[in-house]
Amino acid sequence: MNLFRNLLLWILLAIVGALAWHLLAQDPGYVLVRYRGWDYTTNLLWVGVAAVVALFVLWLLWALIALPLRAWRQRRDQQSRARLGTGLEALYHGHYARAEKLLPQAGDDSDAAVALLASSRAALARGDHDAARRHLDAIDVRHALTRAIGHAELSLAEERPTDALVALDAPAAQPLSPRGLALRAEALAVSGQAGEAYALLGALRQQQALPDTVLAERELRWSAAAMRQAADANALADRWESLPKPLRSEPTIVTAYAERAAALGWDAAATSSIEQALATRWDERLAARYGSLPLARYAERQAAAERWLQQHPGSPALLLTLARLARLQDQPQPAMDYLQRALAQGAGGEGWEELGHNYAQLGDDARARAAYGNALRAMRGEPVVVIE
Repeated sequence: MNLFRNLLLWILLAIVGALAWHLLAQDPGYVLVRYRGWDYTTNLLWVGVAAVVALFVLWLLWALIALPLRAWRQRRDQQSRARLGTGLEALYHGHYARAEKLLPQAGDDSDAAVALLASSRAALARGDHDAARRHLDAIDVRHALTRAIGHAELSLAEERPTDALVALDAPAAQPLSPRGLALRAEALAVSGQAGEAYALLGALRQQQALPDTVLAERELRWSAAAMRQAADANALADRWESLPKPLRSEPTIVTAYAERAAALGWDAAATSSIEQALATRWDERLAARYGSLPLARYAERQAAAERWLQQHPGSPALLLTLARLARLQDQPQPAMDYLQRALAQGAGGEGWEELGHNYAQLGDDARARAAYGNALRAMRGEPVVVIE
């Protein structure tokens, strides 16, 4: 592209020169120069040639004078970039002190910004947060986004998400790059604003700021956190309805929604969300959480669980749920039957703990203590003892 542009420039100059020569050949003009009694006459053509030669000589003199300065500048740039490369390699190898010594000596302008950012990471890697901050503050204001990203990374490492948001929201740092956008979303999530972080997922996907697997994991995490952080039932309903349909059957999200709905006294929404999710895809964790939600509706939940038991007779979580609901309705014998079946299916520590609760409700303290002891043994992976 440069060769074509230069060739075009020379062709244009040649055309202009030919036109000028043609015009001057028809009428060369007359030029008189008089200075202190000395006269010199010529035509306009030779004046133009003399002007071009004079300009060329001046350019050549300037090039010769600037040659040492240009050579010195090129050598300095080469040394600076060599230090930058060596410093980045030292940072990659874990020689943080050496990297921090070499990198600030690297280049000007963009090279200096990259070098100072790398120096900050080297200082952070060796635990010197104050030095890391000094390196970031030294970045030129022309690289405000680079400095903002560095400060955001440092603030998140120090568990100061609000400071990270302040750095990234600075007007000089706009518009944010994909890395800056990813850091802003993480800072929002850490600072308890998971709903706002979730809203940035579309932009993160569009800019390919994170791998698809990471985005999928954060979508689940931020969605669940947004449910738990809902201020009231209306906000919870809005966030739930805004979710894509597949996410409304994800166990972690459904559990977070049901727990928050139960905490807000929205019992029907809490139970129906788990019921719909289990109808879509069976999950043992949701089946267990269905029976342990801190709300009433015992009979309704028990009826639903008994219907599911016909389809999943060997589910330890479902048997444990039925045992809990029976105990909460003061039905110790059905609860005992369900618990025996749950333990036989591998209910583990939770099953033994629930058995302890059942024995305690019956007033059998000795067997309750034995059941609680088995719960601890099961959680530790130790063999349980037989309760007579």
